[in-house]
Amino acid sequence: MIDLKRTQYNNVLNKYKLKGGIDLFPFRILNQEQIQELLDMRTTIGLVEKAYKLKAEEDASLFPMVFHEFEPGKADMDIKSGELTGANIFGLKLVSWFGENPSKNLPAVVGTVLVLDSRTGAPLGIMSGEYITMMRTGAAGSIGAKYLARKDSEHLLLVGSGHLGPYQIIATLMNMENIKKVTVYNALSFEHANDFCTSIKDKLLSLIAPYKSTDQEFYNQMLNRIDIIFEATQDIQQATEQADIIITATPSRAPMIKKEWVKPGTHISCVGADMEGKQEIDENLFVDTKVFVDDVDQAINVGETEIPYKKGLIAENQIKAEIGSVILNKENGRTSNEDITIFDSTGISLQDLITANYLLEKAAEKEVGLLTTL
Repeated sequence: MIDLKRTQYNNVLNKYKLKGGIDLFPFRILNQEQIQELLDMRTTIGLVEKAYKLKAEEDASLFPMVFHEFEPGKADMDIKSGELTGANIFGLKLVSWFGENPSKNLPAVVGTVLVLDSRTGAPLGIMSGEYITMMRTGAAGSIGAKYLARKDSEHLLLVGSGHLGPYQIIATLMNMENIKKVTVYNALSFEHANDFCTSIKDKLLSLIAPYKSTDQEFYNQMLNRIDIIFEATQDIQQATEQADIIITATPSRAPMIKKEWVKPGTHISCVGADMEGKQEIDENLFVDTKVFVDDVDQAINVGETEIPYKKGLIAENQIKAEIGSVILNKENGRTSNEDITIFDSTGISLQDLITANYLLEKAAEKEVGLLTTL
């Protein structure tokens, strides 16, 4: 895992020297289309796991989050940043949400990732953050299931049928080989959930398409894994009672999953809560479950853990571990088929940075993107 190789970087730097001995910093610009060509989900899962492990090994760190509301409930932005020491990079992702953009034929969410060299401060690359966010968030939810769900889990409940949905499903199917049914619930529209289920296989096919030419065996394996039942539901209680794995991926500010509905042995990955006040599941679920997070500070301040923490239902020392420690076998995850486990995935900058770093390396190899200078 490296950035632009040092010799390659120096060669480019020399190319852009100005008269008078002033050096310009070369950096690469990647748009969303180019990122989609370079990034696949299996690779993303590996990168996100690596980010978690680096954090657990204290070879990476997070910087304080920045959040600002331009207009409460209508427009806001946040900046997540950090450093990957082992990769010699630091950087940030800035994501803005402008709720009225769709009425202007613009996307509501706009993201930008900036990667810099931690040895010089020089910018290495800037790129669109939307596809990276979708891919790494899908990977994160599935990693929670991989390390915390029962291996024999067969029924996945996806709460939310928005843009994140296909990425959550394909990543989970890559990590959980026994899934036979996916139930989809949308609290606002059954029709939307039903349309999602009608079209989901085509979207999943597009996400595994890169492997058709690069890894036929894996492609055929994934063809079998997506050949399962996809069903929308209006009955969230029944769907919860039947689910082995639940992934919540919504902007909700009120719980949709009640404690008494969740059966022993269930795993829940919460990926929607990423700012103060968001909540997708009953805070009382945290009392008798094993709780794991991507970052403790973010979880208790802006994650699904925020509400139960502020209500005194769970203390910081009752969080079992950060997921990186489980991946490294430093901490136990599930210890019984009866355990109910929660993974609070707030989304950390290290996921974006490690993915962006990989993209810069691949783009340099393939000479993709615009190479320019500051």
